[in-house]
Amino acid sequence: MSEENNNQENANVPAIVINTQYVKDLSLEIPFAPEIFREINSAPKMDINVDVKAEHLHDNFFNVSLSIKMDGDVNEKKLFILELVYAAVVSLNVPQEHVEPVLLVEIPRMIFPFARSIITNNLVEGGLPPFMLNPIDFVAMYQARKNAQDNQPKD
Repeated sequence: MSEENNNQENANVPAIVINTQYVKDLSLEIPFAPEIFREINSAPKMDINVDVKAEHLHDNFFNVSLSIKMDGDVNEKKLFILELVYAAVVSLNVPQEHVEPVLLVEIPRMIFPFARSIITNNLVEGGLPPFMLNPIDFVAMYQARKNAQDNQPKD
């Protein structure tokens, strides 16, 4: 009977709970301001790097970090460098085989709109043209990571 009660209790617990979201690190540099503003006459050449990390905190609690680094260049000069680490503390009630994909795909997908808003607002408030970061395919990122791990030589 107690096993049946435990199953009923777990059924009432949500599979994913985002307990808190926070900016862990945020930096915007415009190294050639204000002179560079006169040189913006077309869209900057952009370089964007995204990474996701997850760490186990305790019990079923995890910290998931979404790191985004963006560089923009105009006329071969650095227009800006923006770095954001946006994170969430989450609790999961999913089968063990689903924990990794949930942490590295679903949680980043859920917190990405907040990170994108922070990036856009910071660029505009920094005096730069508005830039909307395109959606990110976290499934493809996860699959690429898994393929890279699978192709590493075994010791």
